[in-house]
Amino acid sequence: MGPRIAVMGAGAVGGYVGGYLSSLGHDVTLIDPWPEHVETIRANGLELTGMTPAECFTVRVPTMHLTELQSISKQRPVDIAIVAMKSYDTIWATQMIAQYLAPAGYVVSLQNCINEERIAGVVGWGRVVGGIAAAISVDLYAPGKIRRTVPKGGASHTVFRIGEVHGRITPRAEAFAAMVAGIDSVKVTTNLWGERWSKLCVNGMRNGLSAATGLSGNDIDRVETTRRFAIRLGAEAVRVGQALGYQLEGIGKLDPEKLAQANEGNQAALEEIEALMIAGTNSGARSDLQRPSMGQDMLKGRRTEIEFMNGFIAAKAAEIGRPAGAHAALTTLVQRISRGDLPPTPDHIAAIAS
Repeated sequence: MGPRIAVMGAGAVGGYVGGYLSSLGHDVTLIDPWPEHVETIRANGLELTGMTPAECFTVRVPTMHLTELQSISKQRPVDIAIVAMKSYDTIWATQMIAQYLAPAGYVVSLQNCINEERIAGVVGWGRVVGGIAAAISVDLYAPGKIRRTVPKGGASHTVFRIGEVHGRITPRAEAFAAMVAGIDSVKVTTNLWGERWSKLCVNGMRNGLSAATGLSGNDIDRVETTRRFAIRLGAEAVRVGQALGYQLEGIGKLDPEKLAQANEGNQAALEEIEALMIAGTNSGARSDLQRPSMGQDMLKGRRTEIEFMNGFIAAKAAEIGRPAGAHAALTTLVQRISRGDLPPTPDHIAAIAS
């Protein structure tokens, strides 16, 4: 019998990964707080769609509401708990599933932002594994329905990165990566923290901008004002990450050093970075439906992760005396929009960019 996997949070990423793992024959249970979503999956299965016909199917996967979680106490324990909740829900979600872990069980953070320390505060560092889904772009657009709006990575882009917090390759990381390989390309990384900060740079460039402007990912890059502000956000995040000692990976398809230089008066670097960003909107590599997760949250009236993303970058910058004014300004702007003080519009970016 294979390991039992519980996914805390069957939203876009958690539902997509958990649904795929279940379709591949793994023992998966989805756990989610949205009653309509849970009941739809129970009644009709989880509908997954993607960019090709082979990615479109419905999978029957055991699903339970949070209020039913205690029933696991009468079942076999959980070997792998995947936490795929929003960052602000990390601690309580980990606390809820931790009591049902097997003696050698562990928790995988498959989230935006950097949450490993929060999880370790509940289960201890030895039971934490990092999981990064890079450029996956999935959307829970209706109860029981998740769509992927970018192609699979395959050989051209490694989507999943699995890593231990201490940076060594372990059998459990390799075993989990082997499961995930059935979904899309994956690697076991010795550079979890550098990978994490690099993904945070990507999120910091896109999520808050989508929330503040109402624009899709493609439209952010098509409009010069938002594109240039995204570059500024990326450059600040790169310099903060470097100052913190992280070994940065690619920021999506962007070289981190050139991204930083593009905001520091290097015209050749700026032209190269802008060309890559504009090319991405015309290549068909991502659908015009693609909207960063925070933009989706804003449309749905949900709390955003702005404090854990751009706000986190600004806070780390302040700790080490590095400038990150764009991240601080965007954090404040998104908080005001979330409260209903302002409507989302691209016009805000010109104001805070000056």
